[in-house]
Amino acid sequence: MSAPTARKVSEHEARQVAEAAREQDWRKPSFAKELFLGRLRLDLIHPYPISAPDDVQRGEEFLAKLRDFCETRIDSARIEREARIPDEVINGLKELGALGMKIDTKYGGLGLTQVYYNKALALVGSANPALGALLSAHQSIGVPQPLKMFGTPEQKEKFLPRCARTDITAFLLTEPDVGSDPARLATSAVPDGDSYVLDGVKLWTTNGVVADLLVVMARVPRSEGHKGGITAFVVEAASPGITVENRNAFMGLRGLENGVTRFHQVRVPAENRIGPEGSGLKIALTTLNTGRLSLPAMCAGAGKWCLKIAREWSAAREQWGKPIARHEAVGSKISFIAATTFALEAILDLSSQMADEDRNDIRIEAALAKLYGSEMAWLMADELVQIRGGRGFETAASLAARGERAVPAEQMLRDLRINRIFEGSTEIMHLLIAREAVDAHLSVAGDLIDPEKDLKAKGAAAAKAGGFYARWLPQLVAGRGQLPTSYAEFGDLAPHLRYAERSARKLARATFMAMARWQGRMETKQVFLGRVVDIGAELFAISAACVRAEHLRRTGDNGRAAQQLADAFCRQSRIRVEELFTRLWSNTDDLDRRIVDGVLAGTYTWLEAGIVDPSGEGPWIADATPGPSEAENVHRPIR
Repeated sequence: MSAPTARKVSEHEARQVAEAAREQDWRKPSFAKELFLGRLRLDLIHPYPISAPDDVQRGEEFLAKLRDFCETRIDSARIEREARIPDEVINGLKELGALGMKIDTKYGGLGLTQVYYNKALALVGSANPALGALLSAHQSIGVPQPLKMFGTPEQKEKFLPRCARTDITAFLLTEPDVGSDPARLATSAVPDGDSYVLDGVKLWTTNGVVADLLVVMARVPRSEGHKGGITAFVVEAASPGITVENRNAFMGLRGLENGVTRFHQVRVPAENRIGPEGSGLKIALTTLNTGRLSLPAMCAGAGKWCLKIAREWSAAREQWGKPIARHEAVGSKISFIAATTFALEAILDLSSQMADEDRNDIRIEAALAKLYGSEMAWLMADELVQIRGGRGFETAASLAARGERAVPAEQMLRDLRINRIFEGSTEIMHLLIAREAVDAHLSVAGDLIDPEKDLKAKGAAAAKAGGFYARWLPQLVAGRGQLPTSYAEFGDLAPHLRYAERSARKLARATFMAMARWQGRMETKQVFLGRVVDIGAELFAISAACVRAEHLRRTGDNGRAAQQLADAFCRQSRIRVEELFTRLWSNTDDLDRRIVDGVLAGTYTWLEAGIVDPSGEGPWIADATPGPSEAENVHRPIR
């Protein structure tokens, strides 16, 4: 079998492609960006932003209809059992207008705000996570969002009404040998008259099995009259030459219609190109800036469900004469679930409100919400399984068969696991956020630490950096966090905001020290950068929790209880922050690298003795050589 055909690129070229796709301008303020620079700009998130009354009314009316649909029309156990969402469920969602939640009303959509779109995803995702994934992939990264941001008026008129009511869409970027390194993208789009001809294979095409419309990223070769580069296209899924070769099966999200899609000589009209040639990655990344909020929405919903089950079960189950919730070992887990759920919802609502206001740049906030939400939701589900004990490991179907409540705790754990990989793995999110967090440093000192720059460029960069750091570094010495009266309007939560302010300055100092120490090698210190980002995520969560609790106190909606939850969360978070700060400089990173060298060199193969490997035969990465398909087309239009 021939090897995969992904392009061979150098590390330098890969970085250049990724850097070129970044949004490089900061035209609006960013709370999270300021946080990483050592400044707690609470004025950017407090007072807590609120939705307009008309948006609230429209959103609540839809949520009421969606709740009724979820309670009466969705059989989650059937979806899990049959590994498929029934056509009648998808058609029912179409009738509700759920495909067009974020599409403007003039195109037949519901025109919901980001806040209510996320509330809807949390609701439908709690009924079955595969449904939440279907709607999210369709609207957050499928055809509607790229066209909303970058489409021509003609494209919007042509495609958005279909997306709002009838057509399911999918986003196709990943290939068998291309994941988070798009410089190696192999799918081609060759210009031919007033069309492009697509050839290649796409992997993990969420919704691809049932999609009617596709957003496809393909490489246009440079030629006369063509700039070339990775480019985005809207493609009809029923076009000749498109074959869905496989429907993939996973440990969770069993109802997800995810597949492998092959393009062979697929002709796409030039009018279906989104944006100019070469802008595909920028379109994808910009779309994801707010599109990533869909995942933390479903993570927050999962936290709510975990809390409900933990509360009900821990009150009913008794051990040694009292409910297990009264035993400290279990109670601490319940406290973690409750406090973390409050924080996740605070992060989600705050980021969503800021997205709706469009007053702040939220690219880092959305990425932090995705990173933090996916990691913490997994931990909450894991703790729920532990609280449930053997019943947590038992399937809902098995529980029901022997007469107990069919609680799908193990399914929730399986379903949530993908969120740490979807739309940027945790490791990639660490690097993406870290790049944005140090952007201010690189903009003034980038040439200074770039080994490819000459002495003249380095000299100019040194002068520029000297001025910046002369102004910036003194600001990190002292701040409001050292004043006992600061943030007094937050009452009992004020100490947590003072801690966040002090810690933000401490984090900025640590980042500067690391850049001074490692300079151009900083980008290789991925574990260090991951810890920096994790500290920033915790500080963002503390800030969001305090601001939301204060908002609820002022509005009279469960204010006292909200403050208790926020206080508990902040105390738990501060312990994690202190541990992360310690591990910035006290760790086994260097030793770990030496161990990895030994593993790859075969030094420890003796450690693998005494087992058998049940894995099947075959290549590690499937062949993706362009050409006609030899497989049956398993594309399944919804009837």
